[in-house]
Amino acid sequence: LFPQDPPMFMARTPHGYHDVARIRDELTAAGFSVISAETVDQRSKAASPRDVAVAYCQGTPLRNEIEAPDASLLEKATEIAADALAHRFGSGPIDGLIRAHVLTARN
Repeated sequence: LFPQDPPMFMARTPHGYHDVARIRDELTAAGFSVISAETVDQRSKAASPRDVAVAYCQGTPLRNEIEAPDASLLEKATEIAADALAHRFGSGPIDGLIRAHVLTARN
């Protein structure tokens, strides 16, 4: 939909900041000395590909990047995302693994 200037939200954050060693280094550089990290795996479930597409395209800051060039394209972008998800995972419920790195830091 935006081949010349694709939205980069997903590459920047939340998925672009995932290197635990780098995050530890940055916390140390910021003056924190007691740092712990835990990786947590969970399941993410949605009733349909459309639900996932709406969540990402309309319920995150990705929406701002979709609407920036033309706000009227939000629904079309959501439909394209839903179609891509359905192509990959099928048209029924989606169940996938998600992972979070939980870091705690203190001086």
